[in-house]
Amino acid sequence: MDGDGDGIGAETDEDASDRGATVGRPTRRQLLATVGAGSIASFAGCSAAYGRSVPDCAGAMADDGDPIVPRPVDDEISMFRRGLRRYGYYPEETVPDTVSVNWEFPVNRIGHTAAKSTPRPTPNGETILIASDTGRIHAVTPDGERRWLLETDAGTSLGFHGTPAIVDDTAYIGGYDGALYAVDIDAGELIWQTNPRDFDGAIAIGSSPAYIDGTLYIMAEYSNPASGALWEVDAETGRPTWHDDDIWGMPHPSPAIDCDAGRLVSGSNDGVVYGWEFPSLERAWTFQAGGEDGPDGDPMADGRFHLGAQIKGTIPVYDGAAFAGSWDGRFYRLDLEDGSEEWSFETGRVIMSNPAIDPEQGIAYVGSDDHYVYALDTDTGEELWSADVGGRVIGSITATAETILVGSYDAHLYALDRETGERRWRVENRGHVTSGAIPRDGRIYYAERGVFSNYYDDDEATVLEAPGHAYCLVADE
Repeated sequence: MDGDGDGIGAETDEDASDRGATVGRPTRRQLLATVGAGSIASFAGCSAAYGRSVPDCAGAMADDGDPIVPRPVDDEISMFRRGLRRYGYYPEETVPDTVSVNWEFPVNRIGHTAAKSTPRPTPNGETILIASDTGRIHAVTPDGERRWLLETDAGTSLGFHGTPAIVDDTAYIGGYDGALYAVDIDAGELIWQTNPRDFDGAIAIGSSPAYIDGTLYIMAEYSNPASGALWEVDAETGRPTWHDDDIWGMPHPSPAIDCDAGRLVSGSNDGVVYGWEFPSLERAWTFQAGGEDGPDGDPMADGRFHLGAQIKGTIPVYDGAAFAGSWDGRFYRLDLEDGSEEWSFETGRVIMSNPAIDPEQGIAYVGSDDHYVYALDTDTGEELWSADVGGRVIGSITATAETILVGSYDAHLYALDRETGERRWRVENRGHVTSGAIPRDGRIYYAERGVFSNYYDDDEATVLEAPGHAYCLVADE
């Protein structure tokens, strides 16, 4: 499939520091209490259990003492960043010396600048799921043949930006309509769909679900005030079983879980990294990026927090630590036990990408708005190399056997040598490449943002010049 008008490409109808929650800062629940008891009834269950069954970590613990477990032991589970620890690491995959586009088709049409959903192969590799910002979910074979197309209610808002978690024959994904969806992969039909009211009026779920032992974990977003919540959900029914809504900002990162360390972590737009004990879900610690006095920037939620140090990227957990990038321009290593800062690396520009971790060599790969990808020693934060990729990096970085794959705002997907950072190749696309690139069985899948004119011009109407496509690359013959 080459996208020249045949098959999928022809379907023009597709053309989408260790401070507590900051001393003296009222909690979200306390602020809501000021608007009247009738308005806060649905928030009274903060951190409460609704008949929750505590998940068993046994299947996600390190096997035989080996700390390198990039995904759950269960081969029937596939998740964003390849598992609970969110490494983005594919050591058994190799990247060809030269590549060409095997197939492509349009998926993304919305101007929202959040990173686009990453294509997700099923565990057996026979189906590729691609969620779009139009609220559609595409299922295709590795050769690009369509299996099915599912229209969802997420198309009424900003569609999907998270990536499905796949368990057996079911995919779970949250939408920017505030709902969570379970999809039968064989049939291409909904199994269940939540209502935003089920999550106390959530306006969006931009994070990708974490799955363990029949349970899902997601971050939900709220407005008025700008805030968030971590939710635990029964995967079979979609019923929420627990939540903690003492989170400021509107959180985008996907929860990461380290069962060996007994921690769940995520971040939010208030510049705070939140740590919970796992599986008990007692709050363990918080870390405020941007300095002891909090980040500078515009006040939000009546001054309860300020923008300026947002934590946008998903935070991988490795070697007893959490690795978080911030809009304050720093990349942090935090102790998982107490949330204290162990080191930070300064790029000077916003960091919002999802970093990759090579757990065998102890290297973190992170992208910045300064147009560079950095390889950092996870023990010391020492820079091993840096590579200019021509534009901002806001999506996911993928580490393979010999190569780093990274999309750029310069409309290219880059392949960098893992040891040196030297460019192996780059592929020119249409729009900003902000999804992750997923290698599987000799193919590389990724997606881009649509191309817009006047997007930042308040005086002119924004125009979609070309939809963003999903791509499959193969070795060049």
